[in-house]
Amino acid sequence: MRVLSIVPDAKAVFVERTNRFLAFVNLDGKRVAVHVHDPGRLEELLYSDVPVLIKREQGKNRKTKWDLIASNYNGQWVLVNSKYHRYIAEKLLHMLFSDYELKPEVKLGASRIDFLVESPEKIAIEVKGCTLSREGIALFPDAPTKRGKRHLEELIKFARHNRAMLLILIFREDSRCFLPNADTDPEFAKTFWNAVKAGVEVYPALLSYNGHDVDYIGRIPLCMATH
Repeated sequence: MRVLSIVPDAKAVFVERTNRFLAFVNLDGKRVAVHVHDPGRLEELLYSDVPVLIKREQGKNRKTKWDLIASNYNGQWVLVNSKYHRYIAEKLLHMLFSDYELKPEVKLGASRIDFLVESPEKIAIEVKGCTLSREGIALFPDAPTKRGKRHLEELIKFARHNRAMLLILIFREDSRCFLPNADTDPEFAKTFWNAVKAGVEVYPALLSYNGHDVDYIGRIPLCMATH
């Protein structure tokens, strides 16, 4: 199912990432700065000489004229721009909750969650983007995330009297199942399994990006694991 179209303006070659938000690419022989709109480490996706897709952006306070959109991994484009997550999630959630009204960015406890459904029943929904996959196992996070752990704790509290959901947008189409990344963030992984036991619904949504369109492939299961 077609979810969103993201049309890049150019193909380039990755050079280096100098900080969390800034990287440089080789565009037609010129070193060009691009904005990285993803908090993850992305080490398996952003490295010297890997092909990337970039999109021209304009803004009054921007330091760069380009956004990084995707990186090529074994012949497949992997979306690495989290600003599109909300739009992708909205499309999927309208599919799941066709008669419900979604309210974005709602305060929940000490945090803000991505969406809240209030009618006919309350559902708190947090969205995470996943770009790491090893041997067919999609893994989140790829860097320690205290914020992610806090979101799960709020979902656990909410699930005591209402529905709560964790929607995981998986951009590695070679994934067959999902696991929390205990090697990178054991506290997040522990809280994730506590959330599952508390009734938080986990929806790992597998997506593909062909360099133009984002398509929803389907829901994949949690991997069998001891925890």
